[in-house]
Amino acid sequence: MRRVGEKKRWFSVLSATVVLSSILSACGDDDNGGGKDSATVSVTVDSSSLAEIEAKAKEEGAVASVGMPDSWANWKDTWNDIQTKYGLKHTDTDMSSAEEIAKFEAEKDKPTADIGDVGIAFGPVAVAKGVTQPYKPTHWEEIPDWAKDEDGHWVVAYQGTIGFLTNKNLVKNPPKSWEDLKNGDYKIIVGDVTKAAQAQMAVLAASIAFGGDESNIEPGIAFFEDLAKKGRLSNADASVANIEKGEVPVTLLWDFNALNYRDQIDKDQFDVAIPTEGSVVSGYATIINKYAPNPNAAKLTREYIFSDEGQINLAKGYARPIRDSVKLPDDVAAKLLDKDEYKNAKPVGDYSVWDTASKTLPQTWQERVLVHMN
Repeated sequence: MRRVGEKKRWFSVLSATVVLSSILSACGDDDNGGGKDSATVSVTVDSSSLAEIEAKAKEEGAVASVGMPDSWANWKDTWNDIQTKYGLKHTDTDMSSAEEIAKFEAEKDKPTADIGDVGIAFGPVAVAKGVTQPYKPTHWEEIPDWAKDEDGHWVVAYQGTIGFLTNKNLVKNPPKSWEDLKNGDYKIIVGDVTKAAQAQMAVLAASIAFGGDESNIEPGIAFFEDLAKKGRLSNADASVANIEKGEVPVTLLWDFNALNYRDQIDKDQFDVAIPTEGSVVSGYATIINKYAPNPNAAKLTREYIFSDEGQINLAKGYARPIRDSVKLPDDVAAKLLDKDEYKNAKPVGDYSVWDTASKTLPQTWQERVLVHMN
């Protein structure tokens, strides 16, 4: 479940923070006032207009995606369904979120891509660059406000939450909370907070659990500083190989990575938990190219992604669907954690604030945490 350019990280939040400010400032003087075409209005479909979109999509006959390869979040089943159900031929060019937006812009006179899948932090960037067109799928009202652009320019289809992956052969009582983690006697791996998005979001998750947020990450830093002083943070790499060799007692990961690793190695040997006090939730969003050569096929694709069938396909790839109402088949539900575990998980409220906080985090981490690690 990895994409080219993401450097083994599902949500490329770190990459977003590097480019977010520069892209937004660079497009601040766009003629269209920041990217939204004043002639374009938000679209809410009904059964008749959806039927028209489907008919036009079939006439177009194809859909070209970027950053949505077969192996990522089980897109394979969705593309197979779209070809079988609507007769649309599909191609994908695998690339990172930033590269997708750049491609939409660079090819506006001769577009080759219809739809892309970007980290949530890149949704506003794409809108500001003026490369998206709005479309609200029929399940729009079920999608949380944090997971969609108000006009439908980007919409999160699947989400992830920071959790604990515990090797039960090494830890008799797997932690279920941050307090459990604090009071244990085992080594913990959080990853490289100076570079890795997943590790930085783990710090934010701890901050949220102890009353902070993206504007106040001190609680999370203090938590890990205390662990480091006690000699309980490890510099080991939380790779599948190291986890399988028994070198990783507890590691903090996105839940989809933790669940995937667990099932790859030995489902009975590992415990996956979302900390009870709280955590951070993030996601990936579809964007439809403003200049799409097959705009109706792109809209129909977004429709299918948010349908029950499309959401189930994502869940098969360990990606938790954004629509809570979807009834997952028992075998698919067994791949994921119970919904109740996520009751205290919160999304980032303001990614521009997190952009600022994450830029200071590497130096703070070095001064407050790494200094205490061997």
